[in-house]
Amino acid sequence: MTANEDQEMELEALRSIYEGDECFKELTPASFQFRIGDLEDSKAFILDVAWPERYPEVAPQISLDAFFNNRISSETKQLILSKLDEQVEANLGTAMMYTLFEWAKENQEALMENHRPVVSAVTLTSSSEVSSTSSSAKKKEKKEQLTKAQKRRIISRTDNKGELPRGWNWIDVIKVCAC
Repeated sequence: MTANEDQEMELEALRSIYEGDECFKELTPASFQFRIGDLEDSKAFILDVAWPERYPEVAPQISLDAFFNNRISSETKQLILSKLDEQVEANLGTAMMYTLFEWAKENQEALMENHRPVVSAVTLTSSSEVSSTSSSAKKKEKKEQLTKAQKRRIISRTDNKGELPRGWNWIDVIKVCAC
């Protein structure tokens, strides 16, 4: 079989396996994204995979450059890519996308065990802002107290559910005719 026929067969298999799976996304017939882990999981990451023209005889191009992966340190990314390259070398010459994706899912914890989220946003505050926010946090906010007369007026305006009746704020429009 030629490389193109192998690619077509693997593409058909991937489409049937991952149909309706929100973790798999086919960008083009030769490039894919696969999310490992749940969206809410801090240890989740997205694999970007692109097939070169002679794939599967040649290794696919794998990267972790997706915006979703910005919170992963470069050391962790290098570890993931080196482990995936080992799997690619072991499966070179065969259809390996399903094997790679499933291997990454099974070994997610091991791949991300040294993961420390990267904080890229830094906020600068002056010392006066810090002291004012800490003093305001100590003060309890007082609740507005209503008199008995105010409470009766509110209750008389509302129905049994505490809602105002329909049309309570409507304005009557009167047309004055000077005939």
